[in-house]
Amino acid sequence: MADIIYTWDGNTYFNITNKCPCNCAFCIRKKADAVGDAKRLWHDTEPTFDDIKAAVDAYDFTGVTEAVFCGYGEPTNAYENLIKTAKYMKKLYPDIKLRINTNGLSDLINGRRTAEEICSVIDIVSVSLNDPTSEKYDKITRNIYPGKAFPAMLEFTKECVAFGAEVWMTVVDVISPEDIEKSRKICEDCGAHFRLRSYDRGR
Repeated sequence: MADIIYTWDGNTYFNITNKCPCNCAFCIRKKADAVGDAKRLWHDTEPTFDDIKAAVDAYDFTGVTEAVFCGYGEPTNAYENLIKTAKYMKKLYPDIKLRINTNGLSDLINGRRTAEEICSVIDIVSVSLNDPTSEKYDKITRNIYPGKAFPAMLEFTKECVAFGAEVWMTVVDVISPEDIEKSRKICEDCGAHFRLRSYDRGR
């Protein structure tokens, strides 16, 4: 089985699924089979909660202040395992902040509104905005919900803000400076913080 928990650039990550409704042009998993200290991040089969729980029990979280749900897939594609794992972590390590790096399409993936439950167990939500218009977003993410994904992502982000999580929206520095500034404005309108991610660094 591939690594479920790994470290990269000093941070601790959970790789709980390889499924994703997007095929982003800049996705880091196109570069290599693993990052950080992980040997492999491609699962032969999707991990069960028991698999994830065993990985948590075996991992040394000494000194860890934040753990991030972000592996080689979209964490909300393994929604039940995401929520169960977050609750288990909160029980064992209440002082560790939990963050999710997400494409913000959880409601479309799961067929229901999910922001409230996610924000009840996740402290920080980082949503990949990627581009400032629905057309450009669909082109760069190549998602399976064309025309629906962009507005759903914005609505999810606004709901996460409303439910009290610390919310960030990100774009990768492969888009134009003009679109970066347009994205920043959209982020502000959603009530979230903005961050520009480096493609070369992979984060």
